[in-house]
Amino acid sequence: MKQSEKALSWGLILLLIGLIGAVIILGSVPPVDRDALTHHLFVPKLWLKQGGIDEIPEIPFSYYPMNLDLLYTIPLALGNDIIPKYIHFLFALLTGFLIHHHLSKRLGQLYGVFGALFFLSVPIIIKLSITVYVDLGLVFFTTASLLLLLYWAERQFPWRLLILAGLCCGLAAGTKYNGLLSIIVLTLLVPMLYQQSASAATRSNAKALVCGAVFFTATLTAFSPWLIRNYVWTGNPIYPLHNSLIQKLHGQPNPHQQPTAEKNLADTLTQLSHNGGNVFIGRKILYNETWWQTLLLPVRFFFEGQDDNPRYFDGKLTPFLLILPALAFLVRPPDTRQRREQVFLLWFSLLYFFFTFFQEAMRIRYVVPIVPPLVILSLYGFRGLLSKISLSVQSPTRRNAVVLPVAIGIPLLMLWYNGQYLISQFTVVKPLPYVRGQISRDQYITAFRPEYPAIQFANTVVPEQARVLCLFLGNRGYYMDFQPVFEQPYESGSILARFLTAENPQHTIVDEMRQRHISHILLRTDLTAQWLHQLNEHDRQRIAPLFAHADQPLWSGQGHVVLVVEQRKR
Repeated sequence: MKQSEKALSWGLILLLIGLIGAVIILGSVPPVDRDALTHHLFVPKLWLKQGGIDEIPEIPFSYYPMNLDLLYTIPLALGNDIIPKYIHFLFALLTGFLIHHHLSKRLGQLYGVFGALFFLSVPIIIKLSITVYVDLGLVFFTTASLLLLLYWAERQFPWRLLILAGLCCGLAAGTKYNGLLSIIVLTLLVPMLYQQSASAATRSNAKALVCGAVFFTATLTAFSPWLIRNYVWTGNPIYPLHNSLIQKLHGQPNPHQQPTAEKNLADTLTQLSHNGGNVFIGRKILYNETWWQTLLLPVRFFFEGQDDNPRYFDGKLTPFLLILPALAFLVRPPDTRQRREQVFLLWFSLLYFFFTFFQEAMRIRYVVPIVPPLVILSLYGFRGLLSKISLSVQSPTRRNAVVLPVAIGIPLLMLWYNGQYLISQFTVVKPLPYVRGQISRDQYITAFRPEYPAIQFANTVVPEQARVLCLFLGNRGYYMDFQPVFEQPYESGSILARFLTAENPQHTIVDEMRQRHISHILLRTDLTAQWLHQLNEHDRQRIAPLFAHADQPLWSGQGHVVLVVEQRKR
């Protein structure tokens, strides 16, 4: 390696160390993100309380595959809920290592280091790295499977690499149901990769199909523990996906209510096949988008992303992941194998993106497995651009004058774009007052979750065997030591909605609560008031006894109230 390249590599390594340090600081705060509190920490906490992985029917998320959530039980058992963020971030680092290793072999050490840095600094990767989610585990296992398949083709198709790639893909599905799409796409691409990589003398359609079958069998092997668990519990190995269909095939009524939570990818794909692309109709109704805005949605994914804004895909990518991969195919490398690998990575990215794209909730987090292959293609595109410029300029002096600004300017722009997002997270997450000890854990959580003081109070007053009706709490149960009954009264399947629609109820709403062992109510006041206001007078009268003690709450503050359910009169 030249002295200048060595210096640049060390400079990138220092930036990488700085990035890792910044992410560690951003992650060093108590968990307040929605999915962490609804299931990624809540379900492992219940498992520890139960002493094992038992069925939790009232939490549909508990039926999801949970490879990473199992890891989270270890620090939770030790009383630490910040370490799970670092575990999640570890899978981003491991993915960065895979990218570095692959690019170093193909393009050189400098490209490998920059590829890892670029990947780890992509906004959606930063956001996931500081939260207790599982998407980075899905990304790691999917990327490992992708690259193992490329090495399988490079090394003349050894079965052990194909099986290992399948096992990694199965682990991806065992991390999150979106990994099912990785199984589908890669199983389809394995025969294609074999046919394109094998010599004419050894190429065989039969063997290509056998390779696909072996890969698929390996994926099911790694995924099978979660399939078996759900089949034993519900009769549906991929519950809650396609539950109605599977129960019909069994000729049984559905014993488990379909969750009202956001539908997952595979379920939505089936839904859309019957509903004719209602994803676009939904965006037209919700956001009044024009036809050209709808047509440009795939491009807008890379330019318009915003965190916590469903209209703008609830996440942020970078335009360079769209522009530079396009350059990779405008300026192709001379090496045949590299061109073939580019096509394979492109097919995976396109198929995964567009299958995921056609779902009701368009979220960048759902397409994050395509980020590593796009990063690799981006570096191919950047290298190709430099080669094209170098070949087109004859004079060595002019060549250096043109190539050097491009070689430095584009990477700086890429890192500047991502760096802006990283810096902004210190304003959003606000970790420094907590890390410095200027505010307590309770104060930090309360700043992001106003219901937390009410939960703390309820933890002290609710009897051990009693339950708490939680109105408009968003299913965020991690900090609750009592047994919550989450209720969204607008939903038809809720307790209150069923009570109000019953024509001749046999008992009062208070009796309904007592039968369900509900002794207290924890509610968000503004949304509860809105719901009560939209009820007709008759329904308000029927539901009023539930709030008989509203004028004398046990606890009130931060827009939340704790009430006791009226005792049954003797």
